Amino acid sequence: MFDFLIVGAGFAGCVLAERIASQLDRKVLIVEKRDHIGGNCYDYYNDDGILVHKYGPHYFRTNNEKVFDYLSQFSQWHYCQYKILAYVDGQLLPFPVNLDTVNILYGLNLSSFELGKFFKKLRQPVRKIKTSEDVVVAQVGRELYEKFFKNYTRKQWGLDPSELDASVCARIPVRNNRDGRYFNDKYQAMPKHGYTEMFKKLISHPNIHLLLKTDYKEILNGISFNKMIYTGPIDEYFDYKFGRLPYRSLRFEFETLAQEWYQPVSQVNYPNDYDFTRIVEIKHATGQRHQKTTIVREYPTGEGDPYYPIPRKENYLLYEKYRKETDRLKVIYFIGRLANYRYYNMDEVVALALELFETRIAVS
Repeated sequence: MFDFLIVGAGFAGCVLAERIASQLDRKVLIVEKRDHIGGNCYDYYNDDGILVHKYGPHYFRTNNEKVFDYLSQFSQWHYCQYKILAYVDGQLLPFPVNLDTVNILYGLNLSSFELGKFFKKLRQPVRKIKTSEDVVVAQVGRELYEKFFKNYTRKQWGLDPSELDASVCARIPVRNNRDGRYFNDKYQAMPKHGYTEMFKKLISHPNIHLLLKTDYKEILNGISFNKMIYTGPIDEYFDYKFGRLPYRSLRFEFETLAQEWYQPVSQVNYPNDYDFTRIVEIKHATGQRHQKTTIVREYPTGEGDPYYPIPRKENYLLYEKYRKETDRLKVIYFIGRLANYRYYNMDEVVALALELFETRIAVS
């Protein structure tokens, strides 16, 4: 007999399991289809002893002190600033676009003030911003849009930016200064011993039980529980009764090289060249020292594990049909990227899980 059945061992499921077990002294069963905990944040040491992220780079950052303090109970941190370059016109250029990007690309020597005027000349007026194309051309004009954004977005999503919600490219800043960091959050760090070790500590409470390589539907008749927390795909829960929600997936190509470093930063984007979108060398972010290095090339695909909900109006309308179905389920909570059909950062998922616990589960 369990008080809670939690479907999925990613951030949402593990944070809620820890809170319920430690704060309410309730018994929890986590059921996970994969053979590991951590969801897409799972990392491991490969055969050469290099810590790699199996499902692409996960750069933890947040401005939420509550989230950072909470996770700090389960991990020490390796503090770092994430740097990304873009391979454009045969050059490695800072990305997001900033003062150095423009000066190097065009052979200029603009000041921050002059860059503002430069962007103003390039901008194209957009009466109402609706798409990702609108967002970028309204900021930096069409030429920079086509060099840095258009083809990368096409590869990533399988759609032109003009077909995608404005939120996709609105996430990427454009800077008038020389700040070369990809993010400017207050806290930027990697779990010192990896995400998997953090997750192990999160669910180490004796009230928490774990089943891996298990479909929760296959064990429903063999267990008893009072409430469920569901973090999987919402359309799958309802047996796709309204149709499947579309996702983009990724294929990863890992390569270990007999050299200490491959590239100058953890990530290099390839918006216009090759079929892959980026090459990641995660050692730059984890701080690991090793005589060899592992890189991974990412190839977006329309098939495979669901990674990214596709932000289009018709998809949100389909999701809303499923969401309304959840209103009648009083003992099931739906939370997470797949359950809410929304792209969340890691810290956002943790914040949502803590809020769900405090405002609904702990008081029920």
